[in-house]
Amino acid sequence: MTYDLSTLVPLILLMMASSAFAGVLAGLFGVGGGIVLVPVFYFVFSGLGYGGPMLMQVCLATSLASIIVTSIRSVHSHNKKGAVDWDVLKTWAPGIVIGAVIGMLIAAGLRSAVLAVIFGVLAGLVGLYMAFGKQHWRLGQAMPTGLSRAVLSPLVGFLSVLMGIGGGSFGVPLMTLYNMPMHRAVATAAGFGLLIAVPSVIGFLMLSVDAAPPYTIGAVNLPAFLIAVSMTLITTPWGAKLAHALPALTLRRTFAVFILIVAVNMLRKALWG
Repeated sequence: MTYDLSTLVPLILLMMASSAFAGVLAGLFGVGGGIVLVPVFYFVFSGLGYGGPMLMQVCLATSLASIIVTSIRSVHSHNKKGAVDWDVLKTWAPGIVIGAVIGMLIAAGLRSAVLAVIFGVLAGLVGLYMAFGKQHWRLGQAMPTGLSRAVLSPLVGFLSVLMGIGGGSFGVPLMTLYNMPMHRAVATAAGFGLLIAVPSVIGFLMLSVDAAPPYTIGAVNLPAFLIAVSMTLITTPWGAKLAHALPALTLRRTFAVFILIVAVNMLRKALWG
């Protein structure tokens, strides 16, 4: 399949600009950038004529591969400000990894349209909570341990892989419900992203995808990955710096509006094309 420059160049520029924006969001919200990258990859690959039943797997896998790099950069930036809760990160790591592996195995067997709807619904729920949830709502005064952690930590990893995102979209709301300050939750969620992305990408690299875009290994598309990483490496520290300069309520509401817009657009494209 060949393309003229008038088609290819705008799509590449869109991917570069969106990847740069994803990097800012990764640092700003601890989301790893995936909540931007997955819809962008889906739009670009569809625009190039790739619309097979496993296209969404390519988008998820490529997003998660870029999150490995983005999360490392984001954690480093936040840690310089002393904002990462390493105790939470260490104790939640085993469950998150287990959930990520299960999520990858299930995602591998679903059709692209189903995954797109799952993405839109879950993103919408997160956005609604962040928009309308009250700051004083609490499930507890400290992060859960024991059975509660054993249930919640795999759930964060599982749901995040089904969306191709880092840990921020579920980790940040969860941690704030357990009385963690917003800025500390954002910083710690960046670490969740790394725990989610590494095991799931290993699995996606071994997946066989029919009708994948060129230069795709397993389900990871190398050109999209390289564009995403090159831009997010530059812009992720900008987002981390901005996160510590904004009031917590502004951070929360900005996050909510953005996620809701992305969710509605993904549902529209998945259901009506």
